[in-house]
Amino acid sequence: MASASPITAPVRACLFDMDGLLIDSEDLYSAVTNKILHEYGKPSLPWSIKAQLQGRPAPEATKIFHEWAQLPISHEEYAQKQVALQREYFPRSQPLPGVMTLLSKLVATQSTDKPVYIALATSSHKANFKLKSDHLPELFSAFPESERVLGDDPRIGKGRGKPLPDIYLLALETINANLRQKGEKEISPSECLVFEDAVPGVEAGRRAGMRVVWCPHPGLLEAYTGREEEVLAGLTGQHKEEEKSAAEKEAEALQAWRVQGSGSPGQLNDGMGELLTTLENFPYEKYGIYVA
Repeated sequence: MASASPITAPVRACLFDMDGLLIDSEDLYSAVTNKILHEYGKPSLPWSIKAQLQGRPAPEATKIFHEWAQLPISHEEYAQKQVALQREYFPRSQPLPGVMTLLSKLVATQSTDKPVYIALATSSHKANFKLKSDHLPELFSAFPESERVLGDDPRIGKGRGKPLPDIYLLALETINANLRQKGEKEISPSECLVFEDAVPGVEAGRRAGMRVVWCPHPGLLEAYTGREEEVLAGLTGQHKEEEKSAAEKEAEALQAWRVQGSGSPGQLNDGMGELLTTLENFPYEKYGIYVA
């Protein structure tokens, strides 16, 4: 699904989420959660609840989960079980269909006169990132160390995770910092394409003033049936202006202005978002990307 495409500049940078987009770790998160739920005779986590947890700050997600799960153990005991199982499950993660081809083709453009640069923007913290990535060197070698932004990156302010745009603005800045060193033209948000599976991540990309490809898990897509265009525009209400202080609003506006991002979501059917059910056979030409 995609709206009528507006006239836009060719893409010069692709910014990638990780969990559920590059690797199948969302299914592993579900497996971990369900193992604990089943231990206490509870049903598996439905996507109607899981969709509310994705991309939210940990305290808020924890509150939503435990209010639904009603487990007979403390939040602390649940967290201990969760961490132990994640250490077991996360090293099993594998690339999702189309990912390796997409990344290799984008990296190959960097030796041409029309390079497309890439960066990683994941909410996963360093320890979990290591568990999910150490056994996949071929995949993650596509992202230079300097162009990896993780969830616990100190350059991201406390409470400034997705759906706020900061992580994608920072990912773009890591690319532009290298371009400045080489004396090359910097990339604007309008020349960026964000790849996301989660709804708050789509909103983050749109608020950064970037185009977005939404490639959701089938279960998530089903949970948002009939609201696809809202998601693509970043208008699902994941980001609540009234919850932010005046200082936060001022800081966000300044950050957005500095990198030419709008700081606001898009509009319905504005053509700046596209829904793909797989990253296989990606339409490079549509985005002005020339691959061999």
